[in-house]
Amino acid sequence: MSPFFRKLSIFVQKYRAYFLVVSCGGVFVINVSYHVFPVKTYKALYQAYFKGQPAALSEKLQETFQSVLKDVDVKSPEKYSAFAAFGFHPVSAGIPWMPSGVLVGIPANFNCTTESSKGLTDHTVMVNGKELQWNSDTGKVLKDALTFSCKAQKFAVAREVLYLKDNSPVLHALVAPVCLASTCLSGLAFQQMLSIHSGPIVFRGLYNLAVAVVGICSYFLVCDTVGHWLDYRADRKAAVISKDYAKGGIEFYDKILLRNRIFRNLMGKNGEEMYSACGNLFPKHWFRLKHAPYTSRKEIILKMMKDQ
Repeated sequence: MSPFFRKLSIFVQKYRAYFLVVSCGGVFVINVSYHVFPVKTYKALYQAYFKGQPAALSEKLQETFQSVLKDVDVKSPEKYSAFAAFGFHPVSAGIPWMPSGVLVGIPANFNCTTESSKGLTDHTVMVNGKELQWNSDTGKVLKDALTFSCKAQKFAVAREVLYLKDNSPVLHALVAPVCLASTCLSGLAFQQMLSIHSGPIVFRGLYNLAVAVVGICSYFLVCDTVGHWLDYRADRKAAVISKDYAKGGIEFYDKILLRNRIFRNLMGKNGEEMYSACGNLFPKHWFRLKHAPYTSRKEIILKMMKDQ
């Protein structure tokens, strides 16, 4: 080993506790940063635009949002604000007790009703480079899948509000530093127990590589498990507000699954790679499933209704 690497190794060994603390803190800050500044990060990314200008949230959706805040019993409603988001699914970011508060993005299709398609048919949807015709048979079915009742809209917004109200972003961001600290400490403990530190440098290198691989795999597993638990918790809390919210939750996930099945058929091979036959999202990576399947979310709400 060269003198430089030997000195570096001694330096790291001497101050490894400080390195670990700083690394864990840095990982946590990175993971939670866009929730600390949601206006500059999340809103800038998901803001809907109309004719080159940021779209304003309709009065109808503002009233829906305020109604949900009352139903959820938010203690500081001034910390919660909504904006017009692009796409077909509500999004959210923020931490309620931080100065920037919480942002919930509500998509334009939530303006739609069975009587009026405003907010949906006045938008162009491109699928595989072709414009979707809303008057076609597929367009009519998709329009129905993207039109939610007031109950379903309230459930969708409520689960986003509850997700943030319960500090879920902070809990999810804690997974990485906890896994990092656990991997380093357990790896060091086993190294001392097996006297690996006094073994050949090649063996020590292989051991450290094995510890790193196990740590990364453990992080993915724990991160996805915690993510699923947080999703299910938000769904349960939204569904227990009232029977109307529970019914809205079932409708919401029913229509998401229908929408995904339609996109699967429209997108051909790309759709088959993105969506399952039942409408769930396929994971982007075979070893990860970041979000709980929509079918299981729906089943949990159905079970809750049966048990009531």
